[in-house]
Amino acid sequence: MDESYRFDAIEAEVQTRWAESGAFEVKRDEREKFYCLCMFPYPSGKLHMGHVRNYTIGDVISRYQRMCGKNVLQPMGWDAFGLPAENAAIKNGVPPAKWTRENIEYMRGQLHRLGFAYDWSRELATCDPSYYRWEQWLFTRLFEKGLVYRRESVVNWDPVDQTVLANEQVVDGRGWRSGAIVEQRAIPQWFARITDYADELLDGLDELDGWPDAVKTMQSNWIGRSSGLEIDFEVADQDAPLTVYTTRPDTLHGATYMALAADHPLVAAAADTDAELAAFCEECRKAGTAEASLETRDKRGYRLPVEAIHPLSGEKLPIFVANFVLMGYGTGAVMSVPAHDQRDWEFATAYDLPIVPVVADADGNAPDISAGASAEKGVLINSAEDDGKDFDTAFADIADRLEGQGIARRKTQYRLRDWGMSRQRYWGAPIPIIHCGDCGPVAVPEADLPVVLPEDVTPEGAGSPLPDMPEFVNVDCPTCGKAAKRETDTFDTFMESSWYFARFACPDADAMLDDRAGYWLPVDQYIGGVEHAILHLLYARFFQKVMRDEGLSDAGEPFKRLLTQGMVLKDGAKMSKSKGNTVDPQALIESYGADTVRLFTMFAAPPEQSLEWSDAGVEGANRFLKRLWRLVAEHVETGTVAPATSAQGEAGELRRKLHETIAKVGDDVGRRYTFNTAIAAVMELCNALAKADGTDPAQQAVRQEALEAIVKMLAPITPHICDALWRELGHDDLLLDIAWPEADDAALVRDTLTIVVQVNGKVRSRIEVAADADREAVAAAAHADANVVRFVDGQPVKKTIVVPGRLVNLVV
Repeated sequence: MDESYRFDAIEAEVQTRWAESGAFEVKRDEREKFYCLCMFPYPSGKLHMGHVRNYTIGDVISRYQRMCGKNVLQPMGWDAFGLPAENAAIKNGVPPAKWTRENIEYMRGQLHRLGFAYDWSRELATCDPSYYRWEQWLFTRLFEKGLVYRRESVVNWDPVDQTVLANEQVVDGRGWRSGAIVEQRAIPQWFARITDYADELLDGLDELDGWPDAVKTMQSNWIGRSSGLEIDFEVADQDAPLTVYTTRPDTLHGATYMALAADHPLVAAAADTDAELAAFCEECRKAGTAEASLETRDKRGYRLPVEAIHPLSGEKLPIFVANFVLMGYGTGAVMSVPAHDQRDWEFATAYDLPIVPVVADADGNAPDISAGASAEKGVLINSAEDDGKDFDTAFADIADRLEGQGIARRKTQYRLRDWGMSRQRYWGAPIPIIHCGDCGPVAVPEADLPVVLPEDVTPEGAGSPLPDMPEFVNVDCPTCGKAAKRETDTFDTFMESSWYFARFACPDADAMLDDRAGYWLPVDQYIGGVEHAILHLLYARFFQKVMRDEGLSDAGEPFKRLLTQGMVLKDGAKMSKSKGNTVDPQALIESYGADTVRLFTMFAAPPEQSLEWSDAGVEGANRFLKRLWRLVAEHVETGTVAPATSAQGEAGELRRKLHETIAKVGDDVGRRYTFNTAIAAVMELCNALAKADGTDPAQQAVRQEALEAIVKMLAPITPHICDALWRELGHDDLLLDIAWPEADDAALVRDTLTIVVQVNGKVRSRIEVAADADREAVAAAAHADANVVRFVDGQPVKKTIVVPGRLVNLVV
């Protein structure tokens, strides 16, 4: 055996063995299945350390489950559509398809080099027509059922780039790339009725026992189911009332003004004859719609020349257009209760409007609202006939009165809005709709799918090129045969990532899914960043339920268990190109080997916590692997032997240490996912082995057993070196198919126990006693111990307390 650890040769040889044996290609069989999946990457060009950590966690879990005898599926693919490819194409003057596929090729090589156990026969890229044709097919099914629809929606519009911007892409009112002043524009958009599944999506969270509570809370808040009251406020000299929704009808007596969105119909009518109002509304539209900015921006408004009538007091309330109210949320009208809502308070303070507290504080007094609103629930004050009522009573009584008058309705409402699925961009899957002047929107027939995106296209930045491509746009209506136009919007890229996990089960199916999905789904372990905790996971859950309802799958949820790994930090900050603090995984692999990189990422921190980068930590991981290699080499030099099955004396103590480690590591890796503590336990066992007498035959047999167990326990984490060491220890088969070691209960039985001895509650000595010693024998040994005798100092022992297996306390 070569005494030097030559990682480059070892890793290349082991990976060749895996490839030649088709080690990671899996099919259905009679074993219990285990589907482990990491969120697939965007092919940006190179892996970063966040990728490496995420995929190493998944690989460790997958390899462990395989060693436990399960049929393990671990696939990999590419989330290949999206705006970054368009931006790179504009910058580099190349088609997004070319840029994307070149990046896939390079990143695939990096993943191979790290030794991840992927079934590459299932690889998919979402930009391939063979993949997106099926989401187009499902879309047409949902279109026919009315689960997807088209309507105008107000969006952030960049007039230079000619594209819709997400709220996060609007910086100080300007487009993040062009710098142009962003407009609020109403354009036709495609939506999916995810709100039809709101209750199931919310209630289903209770069944996801394997998900972090924090993620379930985020999803619950995003869905935002609330019970409230929809109230009609009469408007003086107007036929139509102002309808508001509130979850706090108990505060109705404290409403002192009304606030409307700039796009509310009442505002639009007034703006037709008021240029100043029209200008203010336009200013509101340009400010963006991000909720975070609504919270922090200065509250501004414009008073309308009409007033609302308070439904309880009959008082007239001023009506304002306000820059913190959006038409897309609720009814676009708010009953403003400034004493008990912070936004309302800020606006009322700015415009010197009345602020009337109507809910008492915990002491039963009017709350101090000099510095801000009080949002707590409590007993009502300043509320006429409702004074003294608690929240529930006031809610019920006010709702009953207003419902009896026909001006209110109890209503359950959701924060969740229908999913906007269309984007005015090029690099995405075409939406399979044809617009006919006579027939309206018509779904592309199944026989004509997929609608293939033209790939030999280089965008120039001024909107999508698709509308200017007559060969793509001009088609005949499939219903009436007349000249028609193809839809030029493309799908939101969340479409592709919302069902890829299911396609991995049957990537070559002649349908969206086949019966193999029934075997593999749901995913048993899903792994990815917490930044995807809301939208991606919510859309994937929705998609799975839609596929179930379409008869494509029996599973109601896509992911049984979820692990959200922490970020990789350097000098306390998240690694990013903009901060200049990134570490190139490729350079590390070339310098230290894939196993060192894998070991460091698993040892530095538990997976759900942030990992602080440490060059010294990488070097330490490499030193440990070299030490393990030498430990095996020294053992092999003296001759491999049959592993021990039992042992006594010092060899027995070493074997007990081994099996305690096996028990701990099995629990840490298989149940707790605390890979760092598992590695630490193996390192401690290696220290004990290094001290063992290599010339003693009994200890030599235990060393053989221990080294074989060590390479098995480390195999999921450092698979290359462990496979090589397995062969050096006298085995020819692939280590990845060897069973995970099990602790020998007999080896865990101790011949002796260490007992703490106290005198008057203070530790004075430790004694060794037989493991089966009775209380009298333990007490006698404690009394006879020389150190204990010294502290008793001839005094009479009033009481001897024996805690079996732990301690003896002598009271003098």
